[in-house]
Amino acid sequence: MRSFFIAIILLFSGISISAQTNSIDDSLNIRKIYDMSLLNGKSYAWLDHLSNEIGGRLSGSHGAEQAVEYTKAELENLGLDKVWLQPVMVPKWTRGEREFAYVQTAPGETRNLNITALGGSIATSAGGTKAKVIEVQGIEQLKEYGRENIEGKIVFYNRPMRADHIQTFEAYGGCVDQRYSGAEEAAKYGAVGVIVRSMNLRMDDLPHTGAMSYGDLPNDQRIPAAAVSTNDAQYLSGMLKIQNDLDLYFKMSCEIHEDVQSYNVIGEITGSKYPNEIMIVGGHLDSWDLGDGSHDDGAGVVQSMEVLRLLKETGYEPKRSIRVVLFMNEENGLRGGNKYAEVAKLKSEDHVFALESDAGGFTPRGFGITANDTQFKKILSWKRLFKPYLIHYFERGGGGADINPLKGGNMVLAGLRPDSQRYFDYHHAANDTFDKVNKRELELGAATMTSLIYLVDKYGLDNINNETVEMPD
Repeated sequence: MRSFFIAIILLFSGISISAQTNSIDDSLNIRKIYDMSLLNGKSYAWLDHLSNEIGGRLSGSHGAEQAVEYTKAELENLGLDKVWLQPVMVPKWTRGEREFAYVQTAPGETRNLNITALGGSIATSAGGTKAKVIEVQGIEQLKEYGRENIEGKIVFYNRPMRADHIQTFEAYGGCVDQRYSGAEEAAKYGAVGVIVRSMNLRMDDLPHTGAMSYGDLPNDQRIPAAAVSTNDAQYLSGMLKIQNDLDLYFKMSCEIHEDVQSYNVIGEITGSKYPNEIMIVGGHLDSWDLGDGSHDDGAGVVQSMEVLRLLKETGYEPKRSIRVVLFMNEENGLRGGNKYAEVAKLKSEDHVFALESDAGGFTPRGFGITANDTQFKKILSWKRLFKPYLIHYFERGGGGADINPLKGGNMVLAGLRPDSQRYFDYHHAANDTFDKVNKRELELGAATMTSLIYLVDKYGLDNINNETVEMPD
């Protein structure tokens, strides 16, 4: 009996020693990943080229085509097992000449407004659109005013992002419907145009563009739609309180073209033990055309590329196949994400994990994670490994627009969560440029993503009792 208890003690001691050894090895490997990213990273140089040599990368544009060629070549230079282009048809929309707008404050007196066309909008007539303007606080208020007060007018949507939300994406989600569907809904009440307050938490003179949709509206019922800067939205609202019959004029020459072919860019390290289990990390290669798309989403693109480079440079050999996917057309169609999921389904590919970076290149805080209870518990068991890097946010609910079409079964989705307080200062605006990205913050994000990919690959997420890391107190 005594020998039996000794055997049990030795067995559990072995498990404890093994778990502690694993945790020490993982700590050292993660330290190596962060050192490599901060001391010898490539993400910032890649972003420099995307932003300053190529610039804006709106789907269907020459810039998008250049970005496909550049990132494919750079992935090939990394010596990955496979690099390929996945064809996808994408919408093409061009802005045309710079937009112009003014509000008439008195006979012969006007004040110019800073506006930008919303992506997908039709143009105004060649001579522009001029009409009385009516302010509403959201789509739901259109019904309150009714056709008799809206017909023949320009609807001015002026619901601001709520500054009391700590999570700024919640503030964005609370008012982005007026940008996306505002024109469709206002047209049903006879409006002749739409002006939308920019999705921006600070007061400035920069209008922020973004996708909009006409839904099922016939072409002859569609109306032009533009965003106005927060400063000018505030001015216009103030003037309407004094004089509610103001005339507003705006002119845009944007155009919707036939769809064109583009590509998702994909690179892979083939798994050594479970090659048919696929993990992906990615961001979207396209951007809006006002700035150079450094935060949205050049940062996510280069961080995702860096994940595979760091794994190779540190000598780690993945058990599972790890892909970087640079999606095309997230901004105004999600064609790339949908195409990738469609092809994966047709090929019966087994995707087990996907991580997306599409929230800017700011200081990483952690991850939003969509997983079942067992999977989430396992990820939480690694939390202490991230503590030295000030990564603390591990919350349920996460992923990204491009990886969400893969959702289903036991698939785990995750999204990098950087500090979001400055993100909407630049989002979809002309100041989303390379100089707004901090090199160190970008590199910390790449290392944080790589560390999670490393842990998920090493331990898997299918069984909480299978190789879970036990961290010593």
